[in-house]
Amino acid sequence: MARLTSFASTFVLLLSMLSIQLARAREVAYIYGTDSKGVTRQLDAARTPALFTRDFGDCLGGESLFNITRFDAAYYEDNSTVLFHLDGTSNIKKESLMMYIVFEAYGQRRFEMVFDPCSVNIYSLCPLNASVPVAGWAIFQVGKEQVGSIPPIAFQIPDFEGYIKLQIFANSSQTEIGCFQALASNGKSVGHTTAIAPVLGVFTVIAILASFATAAYGVSIPHMRSHFAHSMSVLLVFETFQSIFFSGALTVNFPSILVAWWSNFAWSAGQIYSSTIVNSVSSFVGVSGNATQVGGAGSTVINNGGGLVSQIYGRALAMETLASNLMRRADYNASDPYDYTWAGRPIAPGLPLPGDWTGLPGTLSYSGIPAADALIVGLIWLLVATGLVIVCTIAFKWLLEAFIRIKWAREDRLTYFRSHYLSYTGLAVLRTLFIAFFMIMVLSIYQFTLHGSTGATAIAAVAFIIFLGGVGGLVTYACYFRLRFGKYAVEPDRILFTHGKIFKGIPFLVPIRSSRLGDAELPTRPAGSLPFIRIHFIDNDPDRVTVHQDSAYIKRFGWLSSRYRRTKWWFFAWYIPAQTFRAAFIGGAATSPLAQVYGLFVYDILIFVAIVMVNPFEGRRNTALGVWMLSISKVATTGLSIAFLPEFNLDRIIATVLGVIIIVIQGFLVIALLILILLGVMSSYMSLTRNREEFKPEGLEGVRVKFFESMQARGPDTRKPLWEKSEKKKGKEKELEESELQVPKEPYFSVTAVRRAPKIEDEDGDVVADMEAPHNNSVIFDPNKIINRASRTNSISSRYSTHSLPRGARCPFNYPTESDKTKVAD
Repeated sequence: MARLTSFASTFVLLLSMLSIQLARAREVAYIYGTDSKGVTRQLDAARTPALFTRDFGDCLGGESLFNITRFDAAYYEDNSTVLFHLDGTSNIKKESLMMYIVFEAYGQRRFEMVFDPCSVNIYSLCPLNASVPVAGWAIFQVGKEQVGSIPPIAFQIPDFEGYIKLQIFANSSQTEIGCFQALASNGKSVGHTTAIAPVLGVFTVIAILASFATAAYGVSIPHMRSHFAHSMSVLLVFETFQSIFFSGALTVNFPSILVAWWSNFAWSAGQIYSSTIVNSVSSFVGVSGNATQVGGAGSTVINNGGGLVSQIYGRALAMETLASNLMRRADYNASDPYDYTWAGRPIAPGLPLPGDWTGLPGTLSYSGIPAADALIVGLIWLLVATGLVIVCTIAFKWLLEAFIRIKWAREDRLTYFRSHYLSYTGLAVLRTLFIAFFMIMVLSIYQFTLHGSTGATAIAAVAFIIFLGGVGGLVTYACYFRLRFGKYAVEPDRILFTHGKIFKGIPFLVPIRSSRLGDAELPTRPAGSLPFIRIHFIDNDPDRVTVHQDSAYIKRFGWLSSRYRRTKWWFFAWYIPAQTFRAAFIGGAATSPLAQVYGLFVYDILIFVAIVMVNPFEGRRNTALGVWMLSISKVATTGLSIAFLPEFNLDRIIATVLGVIIIVIQGFLVIALLILILLGVMSSYMSLTRNREEFKPEGLEGVRVKFFESMQARGPDTRKPLWEKSEKKKGKEKELEESELQVPKEPYFSVTAVRRAPKIEDEDGDVVADMEAPHNNSVIFDPNKIINRASRTNSISSRYSTHSLPRGARCPFNYPTESDKTKVAD
């Protein structure tokens, strides 16, 4: 007990000492400040400002005569002050300076000021000396007339768009010797790569597992293919995420909120930041520089400042006025340079200037990846993903074998997969490369436009040839393998336009090829026609099984064709060139913004129309996503991106509004995708339990039956033309009437007549007589008399209740005659 008491005392003592240390470490210093409205309040000295800078870079392209390790600026709304902090070095022996700081938000200058560093006690710059490190600190007191143009919403809207620029001029030559620009932020953003990206990744893994389960479960290959076709397509999942991310590859000046949003999907294109990988790749592709500082500390001056020099040295801004707006500060304490935690860092070499969100470099800069590194970084992560696919597939096989050996699973569990796991592994790798095709095409073609190092260009060429030649060759061979026993024929055809309606009421001309009519006739006379041709395949064996019943073909190329309809099994051969041309617009036309954006917009519209007409997917969820939602999102995003072209010089606030609209469109697409993934998991669960008589939860048994019926109905792919569907809707009542008259083909019986047999109760002849009311002798019941039942108020049964009488007494009709009684007595 004594030991326990001693231990408790020691624990309390240690806890007290720790709390004292924390109290000292977290000691809060308060100051008093007055905002622009004249309200004075007590403020925390370590508070986060309303606007502050993040990462910074050299806006002279690395030619500044300084090496800057720290450039911070902030605006405190609660006391109307602007903070400025600069650390670094210079090789200039001696020079007096003038400094110009400007704050730009949403394309407009909101604040600017010229000051002499000597007037604010920045002694390391008064004058500048190569032997003295640069350590500048200043606080500017600003008024409402200087910052009143900053809209209040700027402090609340996510991903504030603006920057703070500091320019340094030499008095002796009146030229610009330094320029540094830092991104401004209010601390709010829609880019949460550590939160949103993992959630999307988890849903993607769920879709992969659900799809794999339907492909591995079963014995009959055609049956397995049918269930696999109705699971969620992993290709469409990645295509959705990649299309959202590569929306930022267009060479236009996007608003910052869009770039932040797209960073959540960078992982789907292999753009995952790792300092080790990025630094190694940067050194290989020739991106050099010091990531701990910006500037060149060179020996030549490349900019004289233009009209700004005359403004500064022509005394357009009175120095006396500027000096009065500056708050003198005590000597900077160099031993404590980290007074706050919101400071930014120098940008990594190869990244664009902070605040420049143009094209793919701007989109990648949010993730910290230089555009020159994008292809190799993507290839590295693709190899990692491929390795994980191989390891997970083989590990699952042997884990299943272990479960069977220890009796945790039945002997017949996933028999086909266990005996063909190597084939599954190989096909899974091919499917992974097929999914990565668009990503590699975009990045490799974009690498060609950069004209980077020889090594990077060579890798881009190899990747382009392997993917285009390899995947294209497999696609070509898959088509040849199915079509090698037959030939194509070209015959004349016509497109007929018949009258119909869309959206249940809008008159519309429905096109139908005459070759599809066969022996059928149009319901109305065609409104017109156009000459056309028909290209069709003639199989040498008319009795050959269809592609979805051909087990040999499914084993080899089911990873390409299984999700498509029976008559559109070849859609993968259309998909590859379509994605290649789209990648060429995005990556190859990066140097021609007008051709890139307008060309891609027209191309997306054409692809949308084509895919709607083809309607390739067998599963309804894949059709909803791949045919409609994804295509509409591409067209809308590209169309709205036209407004961001430099030629239009769109107001940045309006550009931000358009960016929010794009985020809403793509956000709904992502939400719909996540819902479809969950529905796909449920349908995959139904597929895996298709051999069970009992299904849980029982409330979904009806949904399960409908799912199987729908899957069976969509399998043969015998769809009627649109005009037949419209006619069916028009004659719905007529079809219902005819169906009632038709004799069912199943066993049935019908009742044509009913004959009543005598019963013992019929002997009670006086029962009915007792039913007659004694006070109403005028009412006489005659069995042979037809009673008018038109009015129930005048009937006997409406006046007297018979519910308590025997059944025989409740039958007023067909009373037995005397002869019937004699027969019963006999």
